[in-house]
Amino acid sequence: MITEWKIQVPEKRIKKKFFGNLKAEVIDKGLCSHCCTCVAICPVGGIVAGDKPIDFPTWVKDCVDCGACVRVCPRWDYKPLSGLGDYIEIFAAKSKRFVGQDGAMVTEITASALEMGLIDVALFVGRDESWRTQVVMIRSIEQLYDRKITGTKYSYAELIPALKDTVMRYDAIGVVGTPCMVSGIRRLQENFKKFKRVKLVIGLFCTENFYYHQLYDFLLKKKGIDLRNAVKTDIKKGEFIVTLKDGNEISFSVKELDEIIPSGCRVCQDFSSVESDVSIGSVGSKAGFSTVIVRTDIAKQVTDYIREKGYAEFDEANVEAVKKLCDFKVKIHPYPPT
Repeated sequence: MITEWKIQVPEKRIKKKFFGNLKAEVIDKGLCSHCCTCVAICPVGGIVAGDKPIDFPTWVKDCVDCGACVRVCPRWDYKPLSGLGDYIEIFAAKSKRFVGQDGAMVTEITASALEMGLIDVALFVGRDESWRTQVVMIRSIEQLYDRKITGTKYSYAELIPALKDTVMRYDAIGVVGTPCMVSGIRRLQENFKKFKRVKLVIGLFCTENFYYHQLYDFLLKKKGIDLRNAVKTDIKKGEFIVTLKDGNEISFSVKELDEIIPSGCRVCQDFSSVESDVSIGSVGSKAGFSTVIVRTDIAKQVTDYIREKGYAEFDEANVEAVKKLCDFKVKIHPYPPT
């Protein structure tokens, strides 16, 4: 199916079709974050992602030169975002209804937004038995009790291409994503009216993400860890931690993963998802709690509702700890690269 989009055409940098410009200025320069915004918006469906770098193998022949990919790419004219960003309040919380990565507040906020009728559906990144990512559409609170849907997966997912199909069918949508995905969604909303149907964007604290095959091979071949035996993966205090089905934990320094960090992550400085409606992560909270950064009125409506219903336990967050990680990401991911 061919989808028609109408946008203001941006200026080309080189004398090639627009995907040729995107390839030269973003992909080949190692800036691409694999957010898949360009994949979603290509009217001929020629741009592809998967567990490999973004590509359009037949762009010379098939690119219709519309400029949409360049227009929505967060890494075109790249100016890194960083810091805590604007916010209304910051606190720590732990859901009383759900079990999640830490305080299960991503799950709780999504469930409450559905319960309130603020959103009709939500898009989550789930996983299969081997921890390959899968985009899951959440229509009911009951789905959120599935532990394969909740929790962190440290590999790329084609969330935004799935979002394109979702905005064609639903009027009020929630999305959970990494900082680069959040930025991609905001570019889409700036350029296409349909994406205004995304009403709630939950951003995750993030340092890096990985290609699935590289992460799986690293864990299996170098650490002897088969992800099919894992129930949880986490990064805390500089350690990558894998919790196995038998309850044992295997951990190692995240520095050992440096060799497989994608180039697009190496230039990202946004730890706290500054463009989201609400940001969530473990940094700044005690064990079993999530740090929640409420940035917009709709997110405040949801967290106030959670308080009123008694759906979560609340505590103070260590804001300085979050700031420290924000600053640390800027330090380890310089732009331009040194």
